[in-house]
Amino acid sequence: MDIQVLGSVSVRYGSRPHTVGSKRLTAILALLALSPGRAVSADQLEDELWAGRPLANARNALQASVGRLRRHLCAITGRPGDELIRTTASGYQLDVPAGVVDAQRFREQAAGGSALVARDPALAALALEDALALWRGPALMDVHDGLRLRIAAADLEERRITAYEDLITARLAVDPRGIPLPELRAIAAEHPERERLSELLMLALYHAGRQSEALDVFHRARRRLAEEMGLEPGRALHRAYQAILEQDDALGEPRQVLAAL
Repeated sequence: MDIQVLGSVSVRYGSRPHTVGSKRLTAILALLALSPGRAVSADQLEDELWAGRPLANARNALQASVGRLRRHLCAITGRPGDELIRTTASGYQLDVPAGVVDAQRFREQAAGGSALVARDPALAALALEDALALWRGPALMDVHDGLRLRIAAADLEERRITAYEDLITARLAVDPRGIPLPELRAIAAEHPERERLSELLMLALYHAGRQSEALDVFHRARRRLAEEMGLEPGRALHRAYQAILEQDDALGEPRQVLAAL
């Protein structure tokens, strides 16, 4: 069984993914899957499902919804639903190993890959590629109504972009001319607030022989920061700009690229 939250929420069992019914049931599964093996209180579940819409019989409605979710999971997996979702003293617990949930695997693989960037960028790139391949779309894309799930989705997106930045850093160290520029340019455009993406795009463009475009990335970032936030680019972006402007020898060899970042 594989519980998927890095995209639409589903349960993969066998060769295909399965939904678990209504949006409410999907939200309950997502909340439990974000804390596998740990209890989530009934109060937290109720707040997420009916925030701002007080329900006189919320506890009974929650119990009924969990019962339906258990039946869906039993139909998908053949395992008793109350073995997969256990009732605890305070609420409910998804009783599966953390690795069953794609978000948990992503966090572990991304952290491992990021730790390797300076020491072994080639191995780091492989680990980070595997981590990012788990994503199928925006995290928790079909259950964004409640506060906890919105916060969790934002946190996972932040981790995804950080992992992508680490991946490009590793690729620059291994083969700075092999960066997929359209992809990097698109992601940098989606996240103009992240100076590191602009820095990486500048370096990738420089190694593709497009120095003027690389310098233009800096100038656009500088204008945007000044107009929107009244700030100057950070030290790292300035350093990359100066190195490209001077065609610094430190940018000439893959390992030296990593040392310069």
